[in-house]
Amino acid sequence: MPTADELLGDAVVAELLDALQAAERGNPFRHLRIAVPGLKDQALGRRAAVLGDALLQDLDRDHVRLARVVRSAYADGLAGWHVWPVSLAVATSGASQQEFFDDAMDLLAELTPRLTSEFAVRLLLRADAHRALAHAARWSRHEDEHVRRLASEGTRPKLPWGLGVPELTRDPSLTRNLLDTLHDDPSEYVRRSVANHLNDHSRAHPEFVVDLARGWLGSVHGERTVRHALRSLVKKGHLGALELLGAGAVEVLVSPFELSATTVRIGDSLTYRVTVENLGPGPADLVVDYVLFFADAGGRERSKVFKLARVTVEPGHVRSFSGTHSFRQLTTRTHFPGTAGFALQVNGVRHERADLTLLA
Repeated sequence: MPTADELLGDAVVAELLDALQAAERGNPFRHLRIAVPGLKDQALGRRAAVLGDALLQDLDRDHVRLARVVRSAYADGLAGWHVWPVSLAVATSGASQQEFFDDAMDLLAELTPRLTSEFAVRLLLRADAHRALAHAARWSRHEDEHVRRLASEGTRPKLPWGLGVPELTRDPSLTRNLLDTLHDDPSEYVRRSVANHLNDHSRAHPEFVVDLARGWLGSVHGERTVRHALRSLVKKGHLGALELLGAGAVEVLVSPFELSATTVRIGDSLTYRVTVENLGPGPADLVVDYVLFFADAGGRERSKVFKLARVTVEPGHVRSFSGTHSFRQLTTRTHFPGTAGFALQVNGVRHERADLTLLA
């Protein structure tokens, strides 16, 4: 994984300066140059913000001048990580000067094929969500897949590493037209963004998610998009989501969850095995997951669901599931000594739990 220094470090900023000076000859871009030493030890997003603000200062926060310079540099090939601070400068300018709001939105759409403008557009969404969404509606029918994806990704309610936009989180209907337009897009790049966008609403608006997804199932790519969009609800055992995917209530017999050890040190692994028998009169479509229960730093129990399989089991047949689970420390999940446990989850229903002891 490249470091922040490699993506927005001295060498990249030097290239950005060359591109900008070619677009506006005679401008030394003094603030950009001064900003470079201060980037040390800063995270990538912060570097982009610092450089974007410096660019605005070097152009006297004059939007017309900024747009002229950016479009000229773009025509000469401006691309890659250089674009992030430029897009932030454009969005900041448009958000603070309403008369240039529309031009800023247009310029972000022009830039996004070179490097996504999804983070920059959040500034404009916060400034005027409805005005920005009107642009996004037009983007959703654009010939360029990068612009169509920006319509969905830039307006996600919970864009990872993106600035929060409370209106989008509070009212899922604001972007429904975008998702309906793009859910069956010919580009998988766009469709995955749509699925992630809808999945973002799972926690606060699960019924909205299921209702919208239901209308997509008849389209060419609808089933695949819906499966990805409902993944969080499926893990939570949401009955409506499971039924929509054909995995409703079933009659099954689940064996005890067998663990290879009842004491495990943090950092080590164990193996597990469990079986599921279909007791019903017909084939059973099963979404099979397993749940890990673990203690957080305060001793409170948390859980995480891991996907196992999507299978069809004939009447009277038994299906076995086995695997290995690691207790190594992760940036996304830290293990602490104490009690942990496993349980199988079949079509959202959790079955008998098996506990173990985690040692430091």
